[in-house]
Amino acid sequence: MLSPHATTEYGTLLRVAMRYASDFTRALDGPDVHPVLARQQTTSTWAPYTPAVVRSQQDLLISLLRSRGTEVVLLDDAPGCSAQHYPRDIAFVIDHVLVMARLNSEHRRPEANALARLLTHTQHVVHLDEGTIEGGDVMLHTDAVLVGLGEETSPAGIRALEKALDSHGVEREVRPVRFAVDGIVHLDDHFTIVAPDTALIHRGVFPSDQLHWFEQHFDLIDVNDDEARTVQANVLAIAPGTVVVAAGSDRITAELTARGLDVLTVDYSEVTRIPGSLRCTTLPLNRA
Repeated sequence: MLSPHATTEYGTLLRVAMRYASDFTRALDGPDVHPVLARQQTTSTWAPYTPAVVRSQQDLLISLLRSRGTEVVLLDDAPGCSAQHYPRDIAFVIDHVLVMARLNSEHRRPEANALARLLTHTQHVVHLDEGTIEGGDVMLHTDAVLVGLGEETSPAGIRALEKALDSHGVEREVRPVRFAVDGIVHLDDHFTIVAPDTALIHRGVFPSDQLHWFEQHFDLIDVNDDEARTVQANVLAIAPGTVVVAAGSDRITAELTARGLDVLTVDYSEVTRIPGSLRCTTLPLNRA
């Protein structure tokens, strides 16, 4: 029986789900490009990836996680889904509840089927009944759940999450995070909690009132425009005080190290050719 549990973004990662990349199948330009994708290309870098290289880089992360005592559960393939190696979006754990996401992009919806074999042995699974919400927009902070309202998550999805958590006895405020620009893929490309009260932030995409709230609650490490476009804010905390960062994020690594965090690096350069990185490729199931 799988008993999901996560109360923070930085608790020791005990069990995580991942899935290898498939062939790249999405058109990135031309008249048939979906308008949501067209808007997202204004804030993020999109380019076809080589699946074998992505998988080899994922193996580097898997080896690192296993060396730190994390159980890595590999999910079944979702044929035809170019973003299937980003399982963060298909579900998320809040306290003792595993919430199935409602994906905005129709072509991604088969990705969630890979969780079926896990769900048959999982308690406290929630299926939302309206709107859209994806795991890349969801973050845990003290007694709140922060939810980004970008291109993939809707106000109706946030309302559905509020009702579901209440019905399962989860006493957390669900707090929407708004953006100042269109084209945001997910919150975790521009804001990521890395330790208690410490977060990376790309200030340029948030309105002033949201920035003020962040400043009141976190020691903020700034991420510049170029770093955000190459998804360097999308890091993965695997234990209190330990963060995995993509190789090449030298300035961010220095800022994290200066705050006393242990920084581990992996080469994720091919993974990030479409806008996702370490956090996107991992779905935490259990954190201590």
